[in-house]
Amino acid sequence: MLAERRQTEELMDDPALPVETYNALISDLARVNRLTLAYRPTLAFLDQALAGRDSFSLLDVGYGQGDMLRAIATWAEHQGKQAHLVGVDLNPSSLPAARKATSASAPITYVTGDYREVEGPFDVIASSLVAHHMTSAQLSDFLRFMDANAQRGWFVNDLHRHTLSYLGWPVLAHVMGWHPIVRSDGHTSIARSFRPGDWATILEEAGIAGAQVARWFPFRLCVGKIR
Repeated sequence: MLAERRQTEELMDDPALPVETYNALISDLARVNRLTLAYRPTLAFLDQALAGRDSFSLLDVGYGQGDMLRAIATWAEHQGKQAHLVGVDLNPSSLPAARKATSASAPITYVTGDYREVEGPFDVIASSLVAHHMTSAQLSDFLRFMDANAQRGWFVNDLHRHTLSYLGWPVLAHVMGWHPIVRSDGHTSIARSFRPGDWATILEEAGIAGAQVARWFPFRLCVGKIR
């Protein structure tokens, strides 16, 4: 049933979704990220890509409630690195939600719009749980954009399309009492996500060389490139 990526829209991507509902579900998504150790792969990548650097700039595409950027800001502070962090998200409802959840002193700027229109340059371009929302053409364009514009490297943090996670997610989501849309979309997200062989084909079709695909516990499949 998971041999190929499912081509199904997720409820959270509906532009008619009420703001209150969107805020509730991205708040729960941030909780999911913390529980499932979602920040570790991105921070480990930054450890390598930014080794020896005292400062850096980073663009996060599809920031949601901004929890990944907040984790990166905390990491940078602990590492003694000066960070210039920018998040861009197509959904205008993300902007007030992320700002509300973020300290005014954090080195983070949130904007609404197309990632291609954000003024750079950036040392690193990253995303988390965004790639599986894209069509094949959109993902190919995104990879080429990152490869052309990320000066130190780029990183895609996403899900592994795995039978155990697909079967286990509904149980976990029910036990944790997460928002009904999170429960539904989480299941769909797993079915829309990737396996290592998928990434090999996607990278080849996009003309991207030198990227590394890595599995992370629990059920994360990430792709990155360090220059």
